[in-house]
Amino acid sequence: MTRIIETDADVAEGAEWLARRCPRMAHAHDLCAPLPLRRRPDGFAQLLGAIVSQQVSVASARAIWGRLEQAGLTTPEAILALSQDELRSHGLSRQKATYAQALAAAGIDYDRLRDASTDEVVKTLTAVKGIGVWTAEIYAKFSLGHADVFAAGDLALQEAARMLYDLPERPGERALRRMAEDWSPWRSVAARMLWAYYHVEKQREGIA
Repeated sequence: MTRIIETDADVAEGAEWLARRCPRMAHAHDLCAPLPLRRRPDGFAQLLGAIVSQQVSVASARAIWGRLEQAGLTTPEAILALSQDELRSHGLSRQKATYAQALAAAGIDYDRLRDASTDEVVKTLTAVKGIGVWTAEIYAKFSLGHADVFAAGDLALQEAARMLYDLPERPGERALRRMAEDWSPWRSVAARMLWAYYHVEKQREGIA
């Protein structure tokens, strides 16, 4: 059965488990606890927002999303009612308009995904054009609350692992997935730990 992170107490439980298991994680825990819950809504709009955010700045993504919300374009029905050119007039690129329509037409049962395994969630979502493994894993982690999923393709996680474990170079996705096996069944909390540690170290670099 998939363990679900629902509260700050769940995150704290996972962080304490990691700290007991690994001295490096204990060091990060001392620097960064308490870790954030970071739960998000699930459903179509959340994934559409992820598509909007691809390869643009946070400010640009927020501006485009604001235009879509204002126009009521946050449901599959609304997206499918418009042509690509009409979607582009609201700020989407041609590629993202294609992805948005693909997501809207996919007929995903978001309620059913709440009870699905992480592997099933990733398989379902990555079958949609425009949604990669990273996006699917982030959705499983934060929108569905899965406790044991790790987005190893995330560059910040890779760099944080390099710094925390004093590695000679940043691990790639495959190497980081192997490392993350040691953090099961709390890989989602390990990711929160690494992101928090990355933020602390980058702040230090800025001050220095």
